Amino acid sequence: MARTQKNKATNYHLGTLKAKLAKLRSELINGPGGKSAGSKDAGRGFDVTKSGDTRIGLVGFPSVGKSTLLTTLTGTRSEAAAYEFTTLTCIPGTMKYKGARIQVLDLPGIIEGAAEGKGRGRQVISTARTCNLILIVLDAAKPLTHKKIIEAELFSFGIRINQTYPNVKVVKKENGGIGYQEMTPQTKGMNAEVCRMVLKEYKISCAEVILREDITVDQFIDVIEGNRAYIPVLYVFNKIDALTIEELDILDQMPNYVPISSQHSWNIEELMEEVWSKCNMMRIYTKPKGQIPDYDEPVILHSEGNPSVEEFCNRIHRSLIDQLDYAWVWGRSAKHQPQRCGKEHRLMDEDIVQLVKKSGGG
Repeated sequence: MARTQKNKATNYHLGTLKAKLAKLRSELINGPGGKSAGSKDAGRGFDVTKSGDTRIGLVGFPSVGKSTLLTTLTGTRSEAAAYEFTTLTCIPGTMKYKGARIQVLDLPGIIEGAAEGKGRGRQVISTARTCNLILIVLDAAKPLTHKKIIEAELFSFGIRINQTYPNVKVVKKENGGIGYQEMTPQTKGMNAEVCRMVLKEYKISCAEVILREDITVDQFIDVIEGNRAYIPVLYVFNKIDALTIEELDILDQMPNYVPISSQHSWNIEELMEEVWSKCNMMRIYTKPKGQIPDYDEPVILHSEGNPSVEEFCNRIHRSLIDQLDYAWVWGRSAKHQPQRCGKEHRLMDEDIVQLVKKSGGG
């Protein structure tokens, strides 16, 4: 495949090979029937109860400073030593930042071949799939090839880093054959013929396919597989105290990167600000009727856009929206202070909300 020229004539051939490889890789990792291959717990993560508003995982090679970073961030004691594989299980810790409780998982170091199960790698990556954000911790003094290896292992296990779910709709039907529609021109290899070939490989003979964005064949296969995790990633370059200014300038050209020294607590504040931004977190303060707002325990919402009052209610309790009459809102989203709003009103960071129930209670 690497030696095959990419053009319109070879699209069908390359698409066939990619679909077959993806299917075989999926069977290798999950077993032919979708079950875990190998031992009973081969693909099962560590048993760590999810707590707090956000969960972030520290992934990296052994001895890059993950345990020291966990201790610096949360104060949780995680054994650190000069030899590799000091951490043999998942160590959780919790920190508070801008009122949000963030759970940090110190995962054991992974090695090349982790997705196939080497060095408990499948357990590590299975736990990483449950995180809202993955911090890939790298030793700044070691070669950048480590970054490529970790990215390849995460990709093999179905984690798509810093990507969004493709805007593609595939609806299976009982009859009628394959319906194919392009809402935008396809310039990356997708066409009706390649679509039918990929669906045939997955034994789908009747379906309606609508492409609303320009995608690759690999992205289309991800949609068909339906088990991919789209997780944001930050590259944390640790031990920058061993680098020169010139070397830092070279690293600074990388996207999604934060240089730190966990041992000396350098640049930890910028790291936390990047974590906050990557997780799309927002603080909404509650205000009981006749009392001052609760600034100590904000409600944390995750939203790329501005969340609505309805999303705010659902974050507190699912049944609350049925009892809501209206809401008083103070803050940047209100045209005047306060503003009476319905459930569709869009909130902004650090807004204050007082909910009024249909019975008249606040």
